[in-house]
Amino acid sequence: MFVGFGTATNIATVLVGSGVGLLIGHRLSLRVRTTVTSALGLVTLLIAADSAMAVSDPALRDAVGRSAPMLIVLGSLVLGGIAGAWLRLEDRLEDFGAWLQVRLTRGEPGEGRQRFIEGFVISSLVFCIGPLTILGSINEGLGNGADQLLLKSTLDAFAALAFAASFGIGVMASAISIAVIQGSLTVLGALLGAFVPDAHLAALTATGGLILIGVALRLLDIKSIHVADLLPALVIAPVLCQLAVAMH
Repeated sequence: MFVGFGTATNIATVLVGSGVGLLIGHRLSLRVRTTVTSALGLVTLLIAADSAMAVSDPALRDAVGRSAPMLIVLGSLVLGGIAGAWLRLEDRLEDFGAWLQVRLTRGEPGEGRQRFIEGFVISSLVFCIGPLTILGSINEGLGNGADQLLLKSTLDAFAALAFAASFGIGVMASAISIAVIQGSLTVLGALLGAFVPDAHLAALTATGGLILIGVALRLLDIKSIHVADLLPALVIAPVLCQLAVAMH
């Protein structure tokens, strides 16, 4: 298999899954679609909690001390949130979704437009923030195979089906996000080689897990958090981890 096979497969499964969801979505009642979306929110919450537990990873604690991991995650989210809010990442992602909606559909206004944007934003965040995205893409770039991304592709196919049934064609457009983000991470892994230590990956995974909790709360209609504004935290987490390692 070539490097990038996992991402290519993931894109294909999301397109197929969302296509099936579009075909059957009109046959499902609003109550069924709402229940499925809530179920996905609960599963996302489970995956997010599992990822967030990386804050207790022995490699991270040994590298920075017992109390530092929590501070690294806190600092990453605070600084990342400030940077993301200043850059208006959430607004820019929604604007990009609106731009896609005009070009991929008839550009219908009102509820259809908002439904497309919501489907694109939520599915992009769910498909591109999780630990399998980060670790799987980097591992494939490192030459360790695409097993993690192939597992993610299977999960994303079912998620895309359910999302598309609820949100429509905007979910299909999230394949663009997968191509850009996972492809970039795979290239990054290939460039870095085995440079990224386990501690730094654990800090990044824990931070990503908390961001995913924000996505889950949004899916469950509990609180609409500007999750995209927190994305810079994924870049800041390894940097703060390195500072903590130097000070330890």
